[in-house]
Amino acid sequence: MATNLTKEAQQILNENFQAGGYTIPCKGLYPFQWKWDAGFIALGFAHYDMEKAKTEMKTLLDAQWENGFIPHIVFHQKSDTYFPGPDFHQAELHPLSNKDYPSTGMTQPPVLGFTLEKMYQIAQNKEDVLQFITENIGKVYDNHNYFYSKRDPQNEGLVYIYHNWESGTDNSPLWDDIWETMDPPTYTFERKDTKLIDPSERPSNREYDHYLYIIDIAKAHNYDDQKIAELSPFLVQDPLFNAMLIKSNEAMIDLYKIIGGNEDKIAQLEKWQTKSKASFNSKLYDAELGAYIHYDLRNEKPIRFVSSSSFSPLFAGIPSKEQAATIINTMMTKFGGDDMYLCASFDPTNERFNPKKYWRGPVWINLNWMLYYGLKDYGYDEIADRVKSDSFELLSKVGFYEYFNPIKAAYDTETKGYGGGNFSWSAALYLDLMNQ
Repeated sequence: MATNLTKEAQQILNENFQAGGYTIPCKGLYPFQWKWDAGFIALGFAHYDMEKAKTEMKTLLDAQWENGFIPHIVFHQKSDTYFPGPDFHQAELHPLSNKDYPSTGMTQPPVLGFTLEKMYQIAQNKEDVLQFITENIGKVYDNHNYFYSKRDPQNEGLVYIYHNWESGTDNSPLWDDIWETMDPPTYTFERKDTKLIDPSERPSNREYDHYLYIIDIAKAHNYDDQKIAELSPFLVQDPLFNAMLIKSNEAMIDLYKIIGGNEDKIAQLEKWQTKSKASFNSKLYDAELGAYIHYDLRNEKPIRFVSSSSFSPLFAGIPSKEQAATIINTMMTKFGGDDMYLCASFDPTNERFNPKKYWRGPVWINLNWMLYYGLKDYGYDEIADRVKSDSFELLSKVGFYEYFNPIKAAYDTETKGYGGGNFSWSAALYLDLMNQ
């Protein structure tokens, strides 16, 4: 079975790899290159085709803006199967945008630093991959410098996201209360995703009105970060996003030490790390909930819900041993029943939980992948192995889908996963976990 899944995973990645040197998440539904998808996809390629892994990374980094920003979608080609496209986003309004690569004016979790490090760890030809890293790590450093200089208005070492799509957890129940503070206009648009996927598994049209309105506010100010920080109704410090940044900082410190001769950058990265970790634990750790939470910077209040993002700091080594024990207990108590696959994307004991709807409850392989490594790092091997085996069981039951019902009994009648099929990061991260 494992051999068949490995072949299938490689076939999915190979078929989703495009002539332009990038990999689409899946055919039809997502026809472009996504930032954090590209990092995870590169990890999968690294296990059997390092040239494709390097190409994936380089193609994404080529789309970087002059200020270090890397967009969440790069529109390498025209397609009528995705909305909103480049004509709606109008990223070219920003004076420092990359005029060669149409893109969005928002970003996604910064996974590229630890992607480079894992590529190096996986590589058989270390010298070749280290040369590639040496040529490209400066762009990732510039991306981090952008975050700390443009996205941290209170100088806390915690960066904000200004759109739910920047979180990667697009329609999470975490944002519901923020939508209550907004009254966007009703937009006229043609959804593409709901023609390809059951609409019950996707965000609603009214939710999209909120998403589009936030983009319109950013466009009205030419995507100026300072104006966005002042005016965006959505301004959130996200533990998942910031944990990925901290993990990538650490990876770049290690890589710069291997490369040598980058003492100034190492010193700056270490300075960011010290401040970021301290603020992360003082501001985003909720002892009463026993979890890390999001913070609504616009309305200056914590968002007190538990989601799979609450456990992502394990992957970045942020919690103390005592905090780790607490959040893992929270996870197993709320998410880890015998009737559940780990790890649902939102608290299954909460009334907002929906096991079928995008980020409102389903299992996602990329969050499980982070959780696996984080649990291993803290010595929770048994739970880590359960996360891995649960992931493999889902993939073997229904295939390499985008997301999965966490309720085991659902598979008495359901024969497929949710969202896109032949999904690239599900395939890529399976290949990585298979080698652990």
